[in-house]
Amino acid sequence: MNRSKLVAAAALAAVAVLAAVAVLSSPAQASEELAKKHNCLACHQVGAKSVGPAYKDIAKKYKGQADAAAKLADKVKKGGTGAWGQVPMPPNAAVPDADVKTLVDWILKL
Repeated sequence: MNRSKLVAAAALAAVAVLAAVAVLSSPAQASEELAKKHNCLACHQVGAKSVGPAYKDIAKKYKGQADAAAKLADKVKKGGTGAWGQVPMPPNAAVPDADVKTLVDWILKL
């Protein structure tokens, strides 16, 4: 293989690696953007408790529970109190179901 073909192949491989990294990292970024869009970050943070529990603590609490995604989606839509203390979580009925699913899946993977 001549030098120009070798350089072109290396450049193509580098682009493929960068594209794969972008694809693999975008769901988390997209989900964090959804959390910002729907004002979730007013009460929650990824790694620290604020008004509500940290997303990582939620993921830990529900780890291994088969019905975790459904429970959390219901909690997001309807709100509630008592699971993490007495501060109520307001209902978020206006958040589209697809966005709720994306957010819950993202939280459970943290």
